[in-house]
Amino acid sequence: MTAIDATGVSKRYGAVHALDRVDLSVAEGETFGFLGPNGAGKSTFLNILLDFAKPSSGSVEIFGRDCQRESVAVREHIGVLPEGYSVFDRLTGRQHVEYAIRSKGADDDPMEILDRVGIAAVADRKAGGYSKGMAQRLILGMALAGQPDLLLLDEPTTGLDPNGAAEMRRILKEENDRGATVFFSSHILEQVEAVCDRVGILQAGELVAVDTIQGLRESLGGGTKLVIEPDRLENGTLSKIRRIEGVETAVAEDGPTIEVTCTNDAKMDILVALRDAGVEVVNFRTEEASLEDMFVEYTGGGR
Repeated sequence: MTAIDATGVSKRYGAVHALDRVDLSVAEGETFGFLGPNGAGKSTFLNILLDFAKPSSGSVEIFGRDCQRESVAVREHIGVLPEGYSVFDRLTGRQHVEYAIRSKGADDDPMEILDRVGIAAVADRKAGGYSKGMAQRLILGMALAGQPDLLLLDEPTTGLDPNGAAEMRRILKEENDRGATVFFSSHILEQVEAVCDRVGILQAGELVAVDTIQGLRESLGGGTKLVIEPDRLENGTLSKIRRIEGVETAVAEDGPTIEVTCTNDAKMDILVALRDAGVEVVNFRTEEASLEDMFVEYTGGGR
């Protein structure tokens, strides 16, 4: 079954197109990463899934039910960690999770959930005194109540330290292993690359790419990244490299180090061009292009 099926979804705010004819299908049991620069329309799309916003045109179904006409039935299958969440200051963490369990008609043990997200030790502390990371874990725990069929997460690792982010990845994998579909937006590309089956890249409201990470690499000519350590870097060197056929991006890092995303066939041409320009290559190596490299390519460098 298809977990999320969006057809021609557009959302306009006056003359602004937040979403422009988005078509997207996410399979049941998939972990899908939704990427895009700030303002690309990611949160707008999630709000339409939750019926917090109405599409100007098009439709979205979750497990075969229309998100707008059958929103109550749809939400019975969803756990949500929204971007603009807030906690009830006077309620404890345990009371938050107990409320989520009751609202879903489930029989989970609230302490098991709180232990799973790493805040059992503060279960009876009022949530108004929680740090941002603790509040993030609490809202995730509420989303996990009732073993939802679909998890919708907007920037789930915001406010978490590296250990917390690793725990988040573990929980998402556990949820996916039990059969849940996971759909989350993030600007932390390493998190997405670590857990996602496929990714979609949204740019200015348009879905510009949907594929596996390997598929995105292949669509960019193989997605090889050539890392070069030259003896020096002169003005015009990067421009010469960028003009070589098969080169997608060329940037200079400290050192100096030149990082070039290119096809495999272009690698030797780049090294020859540097030699002809009188630049000695001290060292070089080849890496697979990261998701960050591909994101920059698809969005024109947008962040």
